[in-house]
Amino acid sequence: MDKIWLKSYPPGIPAEVDLHEFQSIGDLFERSVDRFRDKVAFENLGRQLTYGELDRLSARFAAYLRGALGLPKGARVALMMPNMLQYPAALFGALRAGCVVVNCNPLYTPRELEHQLRDSGATVVVILENFARTLQEVLPRLQVSQVVVTAMGDLLGFPKGALVNFVVRRVKKMVPDWSLPGAVGFREALAQGDAHPFMPEAVGHSDLAFLQYTGGTTGVAKGAMLTHGNIIANLQQAHAWIRACLDEGRETVVTALPLYHIFSLTANCLIFLKLGARNLLITNARDIPAFVKELSRTRFTAITGVNTLFNALLAHPDFAKIDFSALRLSLGGGMAVQQAVAERWRAVTGRVLVEAYGLTETSPAVCINPTDLESFNHAIGLPISSTEVSIRDDAGVEVPVGGVGELCVRGPQVMIGYWGRPEETAKVMTADGFLRTGDIAMMDAKGFVRLVDRKKDMILVSGFNVYPNEVEEVAASHPGVMEVAAIGVPDEHSGEAVKLFVVRKDPGLTVEALLAHCRTGLTAYKVPKFVEFRDELPKTNVGKILRRALRPTANSMDAKPPA
Repeated sequence: MDKIWLKSYPPGIPAEVDLHEFQSIGDLFERSVDRFRDKVAFENLGRQLTYGELDRLSARFAAYLRGALGLPKGARVALMMPNMLQYPAALFGALRAGCVVVNCNPLYTPRELEHQLRDSGATVVVILENFARTLQEVLPRLQVSQVVVTAMGDLLGFPKGALVNFVVRRVKKMVPDWSLPGAVGFREALAQGDAHPFMPEAVGHSDLAFLQYTGGTTGVAKGAMLTHGNIIANLQQAHAWIRACLDEGRETVVTALPLYHIFSLTANCLIFLKLGARNLLITNARDIPAFVKELSRTRFTAITGVNTLFNALLAHPDFAKIDFSALRLSLGGGMAVQQAVAERWRAVTGRVLVEAYGLTETSPAVCINPTDLESFNHAIGLPISSTEVSIRDDAGVEVPVGGVGELCVRGPQVMIGYWGRPEETAKVMTADGFLRTGDIAMMDAKGFVRLVDRKKDMILVSGFNVYPNEVEEVAASHPGVMEVAAIGVPDEHSGEAVKLFVVRKDPGLTVEALLAHCRTGLTAYKVPKFVEFRDELPKTNVGKILRRALRPTANSMDAKPPA
């Protein structure tokens, strides 16, 4: 496909980026430390770490891994923590030691954790004590040689750290009893690192940086192999896109999505590291009242999130009272941004909610909208620098501009494959080097890509394709709707029918009123046949609504039909 999108690039955005500015993520880190040593790098629970302090902490942790434990280059180190100061210290320590980081969701069940640790071959696990019980259940069946356990207050200083640990353990009782013989505390690991010289490991673009697991909702979770070159490429690509609206050394980014997720890892942790920004870590973004209170105390300039997070913030009565005068970048990804949410965001904050698109397998960014948009445009953006996209039909043939097909991506940010699963890699990579995303999309004449839906989520009603995103968009525009998900359920007349799951904003909203609203924006075969009201919808760890989790419970026979 011709790069027709280049003509729509805002001024100053290059067609290609410099992929060789940094040799590795460690190289990026050390250069940022040199430039911004005395500036705040990360802040959490009122404690700030400067770039210089983070440099020393990560060097001590790297020395622990290499010197005290004797880990070789390429050893896998699993991190299982929410957003807290220990995460960047362990992250950059592991990467500077030449290790491969395996990010683990702290909310994993024992089965999920055992699979990921076994599959990755992780030999060291760094874990918050709140989740140590889960590790305890599976550790005897694994080849993990060392566990490092940290507590919430370990890097908050005295007396605050001791107080936080007391409240977490004794008052809120958030730490189940656990026993991990041979485990060491995080501060003890740092102390052991002090006894060894820090010798940064030489790594390059071809060396693995992350095993980032994905696909757990569609089958067995697979580790996307992301190299230092993949991550550096995506960092450069996204930085080129947003740098015009941000100033080095002067930004404060709100990080509510967990850093163990690829979106937050690249977009918040690494890009803003290059910018010398202050990164405000939100440990529990689901506590919306506390989150809003934290935002009210901070003059933040950038925020990223998913649609459900922005929606939840907007629903809190105190959010509109925040001073948004410093805000310059609001970036939404991870799931489709709904027009109703985007319009409310602009009305409240005065800033456009810029939608972007990416995948774990692409480190993650593929498309980003111009940051100077004047209004929501229903697109996931333009393909970013040094990136090719191709819209292809089921036979692998490229469709013309305006046609609908599977979005395929080629570029330096695309993973080298799935860890230990060449057959799974072959399923998603084409002969000419494109990654098949599984997303249905179309491109307009200006090069803007519009995501239609997930290929596997498409609903077939009497032979007609119905895309859940479109149905959800219309339903979500009703003022009485808080959250919504659309799926297909078996139907004896049409093969499949559309079923809606709805969380109401207005308790008085009826099925009849919602369906009447849907009929004004959807052709007849797209209008939901069944509606079910719920108190909440199942979500991933970053807040993305899980349609697949609704399917086992969806039964068209007991759903409520339209009047």
